[in-house]
Amino acid sequence: MSGAVLDGKKINQDILAELRPRVEALRAKARAPALAVVLVGDDPASQIYVRNKIKACQELGIRSLDSTPDGSISTQDLFELICRFNNDPQVDAILVQSPLPKHIDERQILLAVNPAKDADGFHPFNVGSLVANRPAPRACTPAGIIEMLKRYQVPIAGKRAVVVGRSDIVGKPMALMLLHENATVTICHSKTRDLAAECRRAEILVAAIGKPALITREHLSPGVVVVDVGMNRVTDEAEVRRLFGHDERRMAAFAKNGTTLVGDVEPLAMQELSAAYTPVPGGVGPLTIAMLMANTVQLAEQHLG
Repeated sequence: MSGAVLDGKKINQDILAELRPRVEALRAKARAPALAVVLVGDDPASQIYVRNKIKACQELGIRSLDSTPDGSISTQDLFELICRFNNDPQVDAILVQSPLPKHIDERQILLAVNPAKDADGFHPFNVGSLVANRPAPRACTPAGIIEMLKRYQVPIAGKRAVVVGRSDIVGKPMALMLLHENATVTICHSKTRDLAAECRRAEILVAAIGKPALITREHLSPGVVVVDVGMNRVTDEAEVRRLFGHDERRMAAFAKNGTTLVGDVEPLAMQELSAAYTPVPGGVGPLTIAMLMANTVQLAEQHLG
């Protein structure tokens, strides 16, 4: 028996539909919300991601200011670019797409963004507000996951939740948000002893480690709700056949494109053992975009009174 699919595309469309009248109200009262997007260099994954964000802005009527400095830009020049957006009263939210080139001081750039314009919720001030459970922009991916679980009426309070991964972008804020929803939370990472045993305790499992199909059948208990944050590109035919040999459509697409996406969880095991799961692609990715739009609209409402 297959688990129920938690459809991120559907939740994305629901959230965008709810944001539309709020955007219209802002346009009628003052102006459209404005999001400044800074994409440094030419990382292909980042380019696709930013394209999707810009498309969502266009759908909603949010003004998108796109800045694409060359990959050789210095930390100081990037800092000054962000300061210009900070000082521009027509800009409500700023997004600096990561990863940044290695020569740039990522911490300095993170701190450069005005917390009141922090579309991603990554500024330490906003992270502190998350810890204290006070209103502030929230990290988009974990905020979208909480939104999805609630909209699919997946109970969180009192449940055992395991988060695999401790990144500042997903793992840590995810654990805090689950804690605020009264889950009992365990965080696992590369130094966790007997990861499979820890994962099997989960009633809600969030995998955010960036390693293709690292979470296998032995990590999953029957009836678990699995949220697979991973987006890993696989090109090895033997590996694709091992993971997707059961899926004729996926194999045909791989034969045509020479590549396919896999999450951090073994797909067949996730489908067969879970009560519900997020597919890859089409699960968590669209939620991240939706919550970025929600953060932008909320910041614009605060700026425009």
